[in-house]
Amino acid sequence: MGKLVYLAGPIDGCNYEECTEWREYAKEQLDKEGIMAISPMRAKEFLRQYEKIADRIHEHPLTSDSGITTRDMWDVMRCDAVLFNLLGAKKVSVGTMIEYGWASSCNQPIKPIVTVMEKQGNPHEHPMIRRLSAYRVETLESGLEIIKALFAY
Repeated sequence: MGKLVYLAGPIDGCNYEECTEWREYAKEQLDKEGIMAISPMRAKEFLRQYEKIADRIHEHPLTSDSGITTRDMWDVMRCDAVLFNLLGAKKVSVGTMIEYGWASSCNQPIKPIVTVMEKQGNPHEHPMIRRLSAYRVETLESGLEIIKALFAY
């Protein structure tokens, strides 16, 4: 059984730290259990200089339309589970919603989707997100515990 988890969540409109701090924390916590987490923000330290990350903010192969789509799709498809952290979202993240579609299309075998989202008021609240989420919790800690439990032997 693999132990690879993709860390999905909003990027557009967030600053570098908002995109990376929770992912680094999750990566550290999962690593303790022998679970490898991969981030769509890896190797994108050059985005740190911008106040907010936005579409086409920087001309780089990793942030081009093709670069973002190709690597993120590859990551979602090769992972064994996906942790979606939607906490505090101010607007719907189109890219993250597409990642839900990719993750749910990998149902042979099933790819567990863990959603971390407030009980009320999140702009991602939608019937399809509720249906696609195998697990829904309200804190990142709870989401990490679900991921750890999925890979426990």
